[in-house]
Amino acid sequence: MDWITITVFSLFMLLSAGFVLITLLGLPGGWLMLLLAVVIESSSSYWGSESIWGWPIIGICFGLIILGEVIELIASGIGSKLGGGSTRGMWGAILGSIAGALAGTFMIPIPLIGTLIGAVAGAFIGTVLAELTHKDSPTLGQIVKSGIGATLGRILGIFGKTGIAAIIWCLLLAIPTFLAKFQP
Repeated sequence: MDWITITVFSLFMLLSAGFVLITLLGLPGGWLMLLLAVVIESSSSYWGSESIWGWPIIGICFGLIILGEVIELIASGIGSKLGGGSTRGMWGAILGSIAGALAGTFMIPIPLIGTLIGAVAGAFIGTVLAELTHKDSPTLGQIVKSGIGATLGRILGIFGKTGIAAIIWCLLLAIPTFLAKFQP
């Protein structure tokens, strides 16, 4: 690797570590990391460098990011279901966490934290509302248990998505380092 590639790669890895951390706050850090990797991979020929990661590695990272999004999305629904909620409560948790994330972003003026608080609260509220509108309405204790399950599921989903972002960061760090070691 030449000095320009090493500098660009080092700056990318520092920024990407920050992207992993903002994923923990419920923000699209994995997507930002992938976007930056695509920009660097596309423009590496402009400074005379060979491919840093290669498009197959970028594709694998894209697949991992999709997996992280799916985990985050369905985790609150699964938590609601495991908490004893109905299928309606499960869907309420999923839709409530999406609506809560959007509402929290605008209603809670604390940058980054508003989205996370909104998503977690939205999962609880969505589950409770869905269970209350069910034709066979369960008891208050069952509704609260389902809502708590949805909330815990949402939190675990965020941790799962952050873990996948960390795996992507490690993959993007290891490939160029591994390849540089075996090049003449």
